[in-house]
Amino acid sequence: MKDIFEKDLSGEMVSPDEPGYEALINEIFDTMETAQELATVSVRDQKRVHELMEKITGKPLDGSTTVLPPLYIDNGKPVTIGKGCFIQQCCTFFGRGGITIGDGVFIGPKCNLITINHDPDPENRSATYGRPIVIEDKVWIGINSTVLPGVRIGYGSIVGAQSVVTHDVPPMTVVAGNPARIIKKIEL
Repeated sequence: MKDIFEKDLSGEMVSPDEPGYEALINEIFDTMETAQELATVSVRDQKRVHELMEKITGKPLDGSTTVLPPLYIDNGKPVTIGKGCFIQQCCTFFGRGGITIGDGVFIGPKCNLITINHDPDPENRSATYGRPIVIEDKVWIGINSTVLPGVRIGYGSIVGAQSVVTHDVPPMTVVAGNPARIIKKIEL
């Protein structure tokens, strides 16, 4: 039988009424407290940023990656960040469903990566389920954009500012809008 963390990460419905939910919430609150500490760190002190990001994700952040605090994050253990990334300030990661960020990814300020959704049944609305987000190498996500649960953004793509990405984005494509739609292919 899966524990609540495995259940949560596998996309099954998780309810506040089930055993283990308190442990999940405690991990989330611990992560959020570490993120609050991260928010007090100078953007110039990437050594300390990396130490706190390792505490949040449970794995080292490559030295070539830059994270500018604050970063709002609920659960960092299911989050993986690649090499050579640049993550701007004031981003929000709801990582419970799993977030994979490839190499060389640029994420603009105020971007939201949201992997969790609520049960549509109003009688069970406090229950949640997750879907992973995958951002492939060399993607650029413009300022104040939101990527919703279950989305894969393909290699080299660009998400225009203030977009809401509800579906997969093919590689080497520019998308924009709410919901984000294909604007053009990137031709080199």
